[in-house]
Amino acid sequence: MKLLVTGGAGFIGSAVVRHFVTTGDEVVNVDKLTYAGRLENLAPIANLSNYSFYEMDICDRAAIRELALDVRPDAIIHLAAESHVDRSIDGPRTFVETNILGTFELLEVARELADANRDFRFVHVSTDEVFGALGDTGLFSETSPYQPRSPYSASKAGADHLARAWFETYQLPVMVTNCANNYGPYQFPEKLIPITILNAMAGRPVRIYGDGLQVRDWLHVDDHVQGLARVLERGRLGESYNFGGMCEKANKDLVATVLDCLAGHIDVDPSELFGLIEYVEDRPGHDRRYAVDSTKVQRELDWEPAHSFEQGIDATVRWYRDNTAWCEVVSETYRGQRLGRV
Repeated sequence: MKLLVTGGAGFIGSAVVRHFVTTGDEVVNVDKLTYAGRLENLAPIANLSNYSFYEMDICDRAAIRELALDVRPDAIIHLAAESHVDRSIDGPRTFVETNILGTFELLEVARELADANRDFRFVHVSTDEVFGALGDTGLFSETSPYQPRSPYSASKAGADHLARAWFETYQLPVMVTNCANNYGPYQFPEKLIPITILNAMAGRPVRIYGDGLQVRDWLHVDDHVQGLARVLERGRLGESYNFGGMCEKANKDLVATVLDCLAGHIDVDPSELFGLIEYVEDRPGHDRRYAVDSTKVQRELDWEPAHSFEQGIDATVRWYRDNTAWCEVVSETYRGQRLGRV
């Protein structure tokens, strides 16, 4: 296939690009290269003949259209987005512009591609956060109502609705995916797992918001990528697919697991790292619990996570320990300061 991937220099996007380039597909990567879009994430495949990169903003329809009509991809995998809840609290406009308006511009370009290629596909990648918060029980399914509670999740919900509307109104061959919290290598260090690892290695405080009992479902990024590949290959047009890790963890327990694993990798007593934990004021509107029902993708796409949480966390901790040069370079624009305070 010939694929156009948006946001392919980000965490999940670069994993998608590396996967499809490695399996022999031709990948054209479009990324604006904001603070979290890093070409360093693509170093392993940067010089391969079936990969190309264009620094471009998805809000610039004229530029995207020119490239897309030249490339004529068989599919677009749309991952370009502002993605950090804390940053959306500090500056929501950028999230509205990129996530909603950018998706609109891309959908309009995709209509032209679909008119010329009956086999064209558009995979819109989203988040479980659009569904809001769960109580102590239950799971998000593809039919769960949308109840976004942060500027980030509201902007992603808006993008999801546009994608579905373009399917219903214009018959654009769209499929929407919503996933649990991803983790793994190359994740920008503002997120919980990498910032915990890097702060602990540097002897800095390890922050936990509120009481730390917020629950998230955790999915290794490579398992998510395999799921997106299945959607592209086998998904039904107009359908939504949820990808969960079937791995619920309270934030405080997740941090403890990461620190215990890190202690073994850097040969220190775990108590030294646990002593760095600092409970801080909670994030405004912090959702209490997410958990994702993956029954549909298991049944229709024969997908389930390949990584156990223990294996995934161990490999992730080792990656950050062994790639301090990458961490230092990407951390130049963010030094661990607290974000998202009203």
